[in-house]
Amino acid sequence: MEKVQEKHSPQTTPSISRKTALLFAAASGLSVANIYFAQPLLDAIAAEFGIRHSAVGIIITLTQICYAAGLLLLVPLGDLLNRRRLITGQMLLSVLALLIVGTASSGIMLSIGIAGVGLLAVAAQTLVAFAASLASPAERGRIVGVVTSGIVIGILLARTFAGLLTDVAGWRSVYLASAGMTLFMAAALYKVLPAAGAAKKSLSYLTLVHSVFLLFAHERILRVRAVFAFFIFTAFSILWTSLVLPLSAPPYSLSHTAIGAFGLAGAAGALGAAKAGRLADRGFGRHTTVIALSLLLLSWLPISRAEHSLFVLVIGIIILDLAVQAIHVTNQSLIFKVRPEARSRLTAGYMMFYSLGSASGSIASTQVYSYAGWNGVCLLGALVSALALVFALCSSRIRKDGR
Repeated sequence: MEKVQEKHSPQTTPSISRKTALLFAAASGLSVANIYFAQPLLDAIAAEFGIRHSAVGIIITLTQICYAAGLLLLVPLGDLLNRRRLITGQMLLSVLALLIVGTASSGIMLSIGIAGVGLLAVAAQTLVAFAASLASPAERGRIVGVVTSGIVIGILLARTFAGLLTDVAGWRSVYLASAGMTLFMAAALYKVLPAAGAAKKSLSYLTLVHSVFLLFAHERILRVRAVFAFFIFTAFSILWTSLVLPLSAPPYSLSHTAIGAFGLAGAAGALGAAKAGRLADRGFGRHTTVIALSLLLLSWLPISRAEHSLFVLVIGIIILDLAVQAIHVTNQSLIFKVRPEARSRLTAGYMMFYSLGSASGSIASTQVYSYAGWNGVCLLGALVSALALVFALCSSRIRKDGR
């Protein structure tokens, strides 16, 4: 069984109510959804700005690269500054970035706005670390599972929301509507979030950022779980970035609303894995990881039948998102058991690999689709999933406690 001894903080960890946890989940889901709205809209954006299909994945890649930069440069501030002000401040700036995207008149302005959206969406990860700090050790896995489920569901429902609104009022309306919702959420968070101060006033900003890399050197569990994050979100992005291309082409020629509705299937899978954090709390993290990675690999078989059966595709999507969510929740539940004083930095380090995986999957999937079609995309996804499973088996043999 996978067991990690928690290094306790000298302070008693407060509890967090279910209502507050759900607010954290909703806010996190909205923040991260902002960087995934573009996925079902790639064909519409490509047509308006004259971008080739083989290169349109760069929009998602740019967002994810900036998201990774935000993880390194902004999320660690949660261990230094007042998190309430930090989170609401980032969300207010995100409103401005969303407005730039929604009103962009050129590819350059679109890129600037998209970069800003990606950079500032990391407020979601500061919320995850904040929730973990507020939760008691006995319930931390459950709370992290609730908030992380909100993030994954936000990612998936972003496609449904974006597709529906695009068919009604055009792709720009998606970003303008999100700007309004983000503004409302910022106000709600400022009212509800605990006014917790920073625990490490003596740290300089450069020392804070540098300590993210030191955590990788000192904590093996962070290194191992970050590699899992890279693999699973590469596979996740391979599917979701390229899925719009075969579904919008003949013989299906689906509308943006119909394509976005596939996110509902993914959300169902994500909800099914929400309790993975409890299994990690009970010491079953390693077993959960291996089983979920096996499901991830198997999911590509029904997904590969997308051009022949949408029903079979939906089954594959549910399995894939169930697997990804189970591993992601397990990863975070385990890394939050070490260094309680550095949870924002642990989140930053771990999520950088998530973002790099998402960026890699986005650019690779559209390139492979342009040369090898949907079968090539599925082979790529299966290969990445297989590599993740091999790594899990090898790392568990080296040390069975998961660290």
